[in-house]
Amino acid sequence: MKLDIFSHCVIDTIYLNNSKHVTSGGPSCYCSLTSRALKFDVTLHTKFGSDFPLVDYLNEQKIKLEDAMSTKPTTQFTLEISGSERTLSLQNQCEPLNNVSLDADSVLISPVFDEISNDVFMKIKRDANFVFLDPQGFLRRKNSENKIYLENTQLDLSHISAIKTNPEELKCLTGGYEDDNMKILQKNGVDSVILTDKQNISVLSEDKIYSIKLPNTQLYDTTGVGDIFSAAFCCTMIKENDILWALSFAGGAVQAALDSTKIGLEKIPLKGAIETNAYYFYNTVKFRQI
Repeated sequence: MKLDIFSHCVIDTIYLNNSKHVTSGGPSCYCSLTSRALKFDVTLHTKFGSDFPLVDYLNEQKIKLEDAMSTKPTTQFTLEISGSERTLSLQNQCEPLNNVSLDADSVLISPVFDEISNDVFMKIKRDANFVFLDPQGFLRRKNSENKIYLENTQLDLSHISAIKTNPEELKCLTGGYEDDNMKILQKNGVDSVILTDKQNISVLSEDKIYSIKLPNTQLYDTTGVGDIFSAAFCCTMIKENDILWALSFAGGAVQAALDSTKIGLEKIPLKGAIETNAYYFYNTVKFRQI
């Protein structure tokens, strides 16, 4: 199984519990490494500078890097975490992704900040059969202090197989975050609409919303957890084409990552830990018709 991933590599400076951690990652790394853990062949379309420390590690994990080295420094964020609340600031921005060509017919698109133009987005969608989208980087703007905020944005969502949003992102795309707003995305061309709201994860497929709830757990570093979910859901849909198992498996990946209490990329879970949780969630899925 093959997957192409589109996203900038980033260097994060994380402030957590009065301590400072500098870690490399971004959706590019979290999604790529999670997909590799699930035995997918991964081509990563990204950009980073000579300051990015994980090039050898990504090569060791057999992640194919597509024209990735830039003369500009790597995209960098600072992240202040308090519980499930995050304050994000942009410190540096690498060059955008251009001249893309696919290795696979399945893609995961997860921009972090303005690295994928609308023309490139449309080309990726046109050339792929399965498209998973995390729209966060299309919605992000920065203020005069470089702090990141989200802005209402019109996106062409035709030919999107699945989209993952949180309530704030859903509101930026549709004006609200109720069931009807998930249906708006569906009417705009999305097959499956995922809404993650802290412990509650729902997916709209056809005329039903399926939902799971993560158990109470003490939150530590939540960085990359959404990306782990995205990759696990995407890979499961490509392999199994089963929306309930994809939801359960992705929820199981999130739970395993959180249970690890590890920082950064170290929290990417092994398949065995994911499956144990996934069977639990599969037996607790609730659904409602809309």
